[in-house]
Amino acid sequence: MQKKLIKVHPEDNVAVALVNILAGDLISFEDQSIVAVTNVKAKHKISLVDLDEGDDIFMYGVLVGKASSPIKRGAVLTIENVKHQSAEVSQKTATLGWNPPNVEQWKDRTFMGYHREDGQVGTANVWLFFPLVFCENRNIETLKEVFEKELLTQPKNNYRNLLRSLVQNGGDTETVEVDEPERVFKNVDVKFITHPGGCGGIRQDSESLARLLAGYVHNPNVVGATVLSLGCQNLQIEVFENALKAISPNNKKPILMYEQQKMGTVDDMLNSIIKSSFEAIKEANTLERKPAPLSKLKLGLECGGSDGFSGISANPTLGYTSDMLVALGGTAILSEFPELCGVEQELVNRCETEESANKFLDLMKAFEKSVVDAGSGFDMNPSPGNIKDGLITDAMKSAGAAKKGGTSPVVDVLDYGEYVTKPGLNLLCTPGNDVESTTAMVGAGANIVLFTTGLGTPTGNPIAPIVKVSSNSELARKMSDIIDIDTGGIITGEKTIEEMAEETLNTIIEIASGKVPSKANLLNQNDFIPWKRGVSL
Repeated sequence: MQKKLIKVHPEDNVAVALVNILAGDLISFEDQSIVAVTNVKAKHKISLVDLDEGDDIFMYGVLVGKASSPIKRGAVLTIENVKHQSAEVSQKTATLGWNPPNVEQWKDRTFMGYHREDGQVGTANVWLFFPLVFCENRNIETLKEVFEKELLTQPKNNYRNLLRSLVQNGGDTETVEVDEPERVFKNVDVKFITHPGGCGGIRQDSESLARLLAGYVHNPNVVGATVLSLGCQNLQIEVFENALKAISPNNKKPILMYEQQKMGTVDDMLNSIIKSSFEAIKEANTLERKPAPLSKLKLGLECGGSDGFSGISANPTLGYTSDMLVALGGTAILSEFPELCGVEQELVNRCETEESANKFLDLMKAFEKSVVDAGSGFDMNPSPGNIKDGLITDAMKSAGAAKKGGTSPVVDVLDYGEYVTKPGLNLLCTPGNDVESTTAMVGAGANIVLFTTGLGTPTGNPIAPIVKVSSNSELARKMSDIIDIDTGGIITGEKTIEEMAEETLNTIIEIASGKVPSKANLLNQNDFIPWKRGVSL
């Protein structure tokens, strides 16, 4: 019989409903009986004690809120009776030890990747087109249309066929399944980025964008790039080249640069770009996958469209997977600083150095100040969907989101636009916005990203596989076209977190080796949103 409640930490005074509970239901829990005094939907929190107004609420062993009105034992927690509250953190107070998981069976496992001259290994082999300024977006779109049509044998568009039938016949029709298009080049993908930046804003935004784009070129999944510049913008070619040199002083990747104001007509420039880029792509296609140790994986850790189960199934699965990879010498990246609010003390105490601990606190404080100065706050982070599914305070959401980072030591703390240099768990300053965060992690070197969701989100990335992990089986069934891994068995008690982490690592190896495409890749999701470093929650 499935349990009705779960308490995440022994010190918690609330529990999570695993099933729908009706007012009056008698629940056996921890050798006690609790009478539900309100209806409690699955994923929402139920009080295990009587709480007076002002009493602290604990979940995951940390402060996640304060009662804004009395809450009876057995009552549901809502935005009406709970307000955001998190613990104050000022410094590192201890150094937490770590017991790494046993990874003996994984030590000789490999994935099939693309080896780069600098020692990095890609899970993909991408030739990347991008502009330094939004003025060149139209030319990038033209090149995208040309290269995608000619390098792939394009199938008929099912949706276009449906619309044509509706227009011509006034009736409905079923979409027709079509074969996968035949690829001209088997070993290289061609991807395109557009963005609204590079000029018109403050210079710091352009410099930040330059570091991000340089990170994409340096990412091991990229074999080379075609870069378009107008000529007069803030993000000059020299600014980009300096940013690339800062993270890759001995760059050996081919980079084709074009400046429109020096080349004359659009036709002249595009003809030149197409000829040179085609030759470079043809050369990139000669590279083949070779075995690489799992230590060459750089794993981004993301959550989006979270629900009340994310913090007890999908996110802990990622955390244990992260710990396994770190124990094998690999790299993990935990971002979304607004969603680390309330768990700062644990993360600070996990930092290997005082310098990293202080940098983390400084970045958190500066970020939160910018949000407050704009008239908002981290407490505004939960979305309507989060709240509807049980995440009613930012600290509650953060405590569950932080589980993606496992328990390993924090080896480094990076500001937005910085590139990972140390194996182990890295903290990266980004917003909680899903695409801005995944965009930044890939720019920091992630060659694959695990993305948990409880409500469903189709986010992908132009150069790195995004692997979707569902917190519950209902979502996995309902949106099977976007979900790669289902951790719902943890909720039903059919599987343990450790078992799901092992399944997840096996899936990562398959996708990193190119044997199985991620669902985001199948849907051709290529999302890219730079953070302008203003307020973005």
